[in-house]
Amino acid sequence: MSALALVLMSVPARAQIYDPRSPVCLHVFGELEGERMDCIFSSFAQCQAAASGRPATCLMNPYFAQASAVPPARTGRRVR
Repeated sequence: MSALALVLMSVPARAQIYDPRSPVCLHVFGELEGERMDCIFSSFAQCQAAASGRPATCLMNPYFAQASAVPPARTGRRVR
């Protein structure tokens, strides 16, 4: 049993990745599925459907790179 524990400890853990293209993350926790963050959802409804019946919750992605709604600044020159 201790040999298995040594092997598991020597394998590098998978890094949590927050995909900046997706606004909603599914935080899965618990012993059965392991703890992880899946930032692959475009809406809360989509995430909640995936979380249904599982030890999970939906969160806003803090690294979501939202497209800017502000138009680019004008230079003051008019084109005729």
